[in-house]
Amino acid sequence: MYLAVVLDLFSRRIVGWSMSDRMTDDLVVTAFANAAVKRRPGAGFIFHSDRGSQYCSKRFGATISKAGGMQSMSGTGCCYDNAVTETFFSTLKRELVYHCSFKTRQEAQSRIFCYIEGFYNRKRLHSAIGYCSPEEFEQQELKMAA
Repeated sequence: MYLAVVLDLFSRRIVGWSMSDRMTDDLVVTAFANAAVKRRPGAGFIFHSDRGSQYCSKRFGATISKAGGMQSMSGTGCCYDNAVTETFFSTLKRELVYHCSFKTRQEAQSRIFCYIEGFYNRKRLHSAIGYCSPEEFEQQELKMAA
C-alpha cells in the first residue's frame, strides 16, 4: 500500500492525498488533484517533492504546469530538502502504523483516512505553528486576515 500526500507548508495540513497498491504517477496526480479541488491554488504556486520517479514523470510535471505551478525537487539523496513531508510519514508510522495490524487493505485505508482527516488535520498539535492543529491554525490566520 502506497500513500502520497500534498502538505501545505504554511499550516502543515494534509490538503490532498491518495492511496494505491502501486507507486505510479497516477498516485501523485490523484493526490495533487484532490488538493487542487480543495485549495484552488493560484498561479505561481510551488510544488516541492523528492525525486521519486512518480514526481519526475512527464505527466506529473505537466499536471503541475497546467495548474499554473512550478516544480521544486529535493537534491539527490537529500531527505532534509523535503523534511516536513518526511516528518509527516515518520509521525504517521509512529502514531498509527506501528501500533496496528491491518487485516485488509480496506482496513488500512480506512484507518489512515481517519488518522489524516480526523486526527492529524484537526487535533494533532505542531510546534512549528504555535502548538495548534493545522485546522485551528488556519482558522486563526483567517480571523487575523479579516
